[in-house]
Amino acid sequence: MSQFRATKSGFLICTVICIFIFLYLRTPTHEEPEEEPTYPVVVECGFYPDELCSALFEGKGAAPQIAKFCKNPYRSEILAHLHKPGNCSRISQGLHFITRPLSAEEGNFSLAYIITIHKELAMFVQLLRAIYVPQNVYCIHVDEKAPKKYKTAVQTLVSCFKNIFISSKRKKVAYAGFTRLQADINCMKDLVHSKFQWNYVINLCGQDFPIKTNKEIIHYIKSKWNDKNITPGVIQPPNSKSKTRQSHPKFSPEGNIYVSPNKRFKYEPPHNLTIYFGSAYYVLTRKFVDFILTDIRAKDMLQWSKDIYSPEQHYWVTLNRLKDAPGATPNAGWKGNVRAIKRRNEEGHIHDGCKGYYVQDICVYGPGDLPWIIQSPSLFANKFEPSTDPLVVTCLERRHRLKVLRQAEVPVEPHWRFQQESHFNMKLNS
Repeated sequence: MSQFRATKSGFLICTVICIFIFLYLRTPTHEEPEEEPTYPVVVECGFYPDELCSALFEGKGAAPQIAKFCKNPYRSEILAHLHKPGNCSRISQGLHFITRPLSAEEGNFSLAYIITIHKELAMFVQLLRAIYVPQNVYCIHVDEKAPKKYKTAVQTLVSCFKNIFISSKRKKVAYAGFTRLQADINCMKDLVHSKFQWNYVINLCGQDFPIKTNKEIIHYIKSKWNDKNITPGVIQPPNSKSKTRQSHPKFSPEGNIYVSPNKRFKYEPPHNLTIYFGSAYYVLTRKFVDFILTDIRAKDMLQWSKDIYSPEQHYWVTLNRLKDAPGATPNAGWKGNVRAIKRRNEEGHIHDGCKGYYVQDICVYGPGDLPWIIQSPSLFANKFEPSTDPLVVTCLERRHRLKVLRQAEVPVEPHWRFQQESHFNMKLNS
C-alpha cells in the first residue's frame, strides 16, 4: 500500500511539473511591442525600480545581472494615456508633465527644441516630459514612414500643449541622408515664424535623453557659451573627405530608404568654404538660425549638401566657423559638451567599453553604462533602445526628475512626482 502511495505521489508531482512546462512553453515571449500588458512588480527586485536603479548608479557589481530579470512595469501605462479617450488635463497630470516654470531664471530664458522621431512612442513621451517646461517651445518632426497609429498618438499628446507642435513639412528620413538635415531646417522655419520667443535651439532625436536639468542647461550656456553657438568639430580629416567628395544618391528598395554611394565626384563646395566635420547635434542662437535661413552662403551650402554622406555632420559646424556668422566660434574645435556618446574606436581611452551593444559603431547603452553616463559633463546622452532594455531610460528619467524637483524654487505639484520616489536613496551629483 505504501508503495502505491509513493507511486501515486510521484505521478502527481510529475503531472504538476508537466502542466507547468506546458503553460511556460505556451506563453509567448514578448519583445516590448508598442502596446503590452503591465508587468507585475517582482518581489526579488525589491522596491522596483528605485532600489535597483540606485544600485546601478552606484556601480554595484551584481546590479546589471539582476536587471536582466526585472521588467519595466511603466511602459504600457504611458501608452495607455495616449490611446484612451480623455481630456488634456488627465493626460498632462497622468504623464507627470511639469506645468509651471520652476524658477524666475528659467522663466526668463526660453529654449526651443527640435525632436525628430520615428519609433519608440513611450521613449518619446519620457524624453519630452523630461525636457518639458511651459516657457520652452518644441517642434516635433514625425517621420513620414511612421505608422498611422504612431502619428495619431503623437498628435493626441501634442494637441494638449500650446507650446508643442508638429513640423508643418515632414520627410521620410534616411539614415546619413539629406532628409535628416532637411527635417531640422523645416522645424527651424516653423520656430522662427511661431509666436514663441526663444534664446537658443537644441536638436534631439528619439534615442536621446537629458543628463542635465533645464536649469543646468541654461547655466552651462550662460557661463561658457553666452551668445555663442555650440557645434563641436574640426577641419575635415583626410579619412572622411571621400564622404563629401563623392555624390551619394538615394535608393528606396522595398520601401526602405537609405543612402548609397556611387563613383561620381562631387564638385567643390560653394563660396570656397572650408568644410568642417563634427557633431550632428548643436546648441544654436536665435540670430544664427536667422542667418542659416537667409544668408546666401548657407542656402548654397544647403543645396550642395543634398547628395553627400551625413551632411548634418558638416553643415552646422562649417557655417559656425565663418567669422562673420552670428555667435560664431571659429576656433572652438571639439569643445562643447552636447552629447555623451560611446564610440567603438574610443573604447579604452575615452570610455570603459559599451555595456550594451554597438550599432553603427555607436553604443546602445545597457544598465552597466549608467555610472559612466551620469558622470559625463554633457547635456544629453545617446543612444538608447528601450525596446531592448527599458530599465536604462527608466532609471535615468527617475534620477532626472528627482534632480529637477530638488532644484525647483516653487512649490512642487503632487503630479510632478513619479510613484515610489520615496525609495530612491541614491546619491545625486550636484
